[in-house]
Amino acid sequence: MAAFHRVLSGAHRRHHPPSLISTLLRLRLRLLRSSSSSPSPLPLPDVKPVSYSPKPPKDEEEIPAPAPAPAPAPAPAPAAFTREDIRYVKDLPSVSPVSYPSRVAPLPQDKPEAPPELHQERKRIEKDALLRKARQEEEEVAQDLNLLLLPFPALLKLDSKKPKLLLDLQEAIREVKSNAKRNFDETVEAHVNLGVDGRRGDQMVRGSAVLPHGTGKTVRIAVFAEGAAADEARAAGADIVGGEELVEEIRKGKEVSKLNFDKCISTPSFMPRLGKISKILGPRGLMPNPRLGSVTSDVAVAVRAAKHGRIDFKIDKTAIVHVGLGKISFPEDSIRENVGAFMNALLLAKPAGLKKTSKYAGYVNSFTLCSTMGRGYPVSIQSLSIAADHYNKLQLK
Repeated sequence: MAAFHRVLSGAHRRHHPPSLISTLLRLRLRLLRSSSSSPSPLPLPDVKPVSYSPKPPKDEEEIPAPAPAPAPAPAPAPAAFTREDIRYVKDLPSVSPVSYPSRVAPLPQDKPEAPPELHQERKRIEKDALLRKARQEEEEVAQDLNLLLLPFPALLKLDSKKPKLLLDLQEAIREVKSNAKRNFDETVEAHVNLGVDGRRGDQMVRGSAVLPHGTGKTVRIAVFAEGAAADEARAAGADIVGGEELVEEIRKGKEVSKLNFDKCISTPSFMPRLGKISKILGPRGLMPNPRLGSVTSDVAVAVRAAKHGRIDFKIDKTAIVHVGLGKISFPEDSIRENVGAFMNALLLAKPAGLKKTSKYAGYVNSFTLCSTMGRGYPVSIQSLSIAADHYNKLQLK
């Protein structure tokens, strides 16, 4: 056996590496060697015979006894009942009430006296809290002061619109005269904001007024008339008087290009001939108009009125009337009378469909008086009404 083992092991080593089969063979040989070397067999355990009783025949088989009834299961432990469940449970065991001694908070005098070290610590904590609060208030005040001292950003728009203080007419004239500091005689201008719609024909405001003290300007007047009417116009002081020849000169652009006249007056019979030059005079505001009194048979009266200080006014697209009422060199009373004459003419030009409770309510919204190069001063409506009434009294006299 040993020689056989050596042959197998040598051949195996020569041709193939050790494998699982060779390993099993080696183990088998070792077991065989160990069994041949131990001649005494292992002792067997003692086995006792078992006998069974013979099985009776089927007919003699006894009826098995009934199985005993199972014992009753123990009652479960009573579960914890809620207040709702207790109302439906009977025969509850009585539970004796349990009483606890009442607890009373101790009074301040019953408390044991604290040692002096605790009193000192309490005072120190309170003092620190007061100092901390005072320091916090000082910081808040300093922060507020810093915020107040900071400049406003450039992008913020300050609310600089303050309600304008209305002045009396006499005081407004005095302010306008004192603030006119140019090196020429400025014109006193009035700008009236009306509560009408200028785009509607029934609310058009247009008229004329004769200023008692004039406008302070030299007015050149052209009169379209022939015959006796032309002679009356020359006698009244008209600068240019003509008929068909004057119309041809204007159509050719000679008179208008030089601006030889500021106002035009015509007789009713001559108006159809002015259609040739209506496109020239109309845009310049020189076209005669019956509403403004520049178309009349009494040419002499119209020329004197224009020379004396007749002004024409008309609202613009924004319902504002702009007129000149004299010069800064005029006395205050003269300017006041001129303003009264203008306000009287403005009331006469009030549209019929604009009905309010008073003369000015809903018609005159604001009245501003200024000079040519000066600031404007709003004037109260009450003082304007007084000036207009004063002018009417002077006219009646």
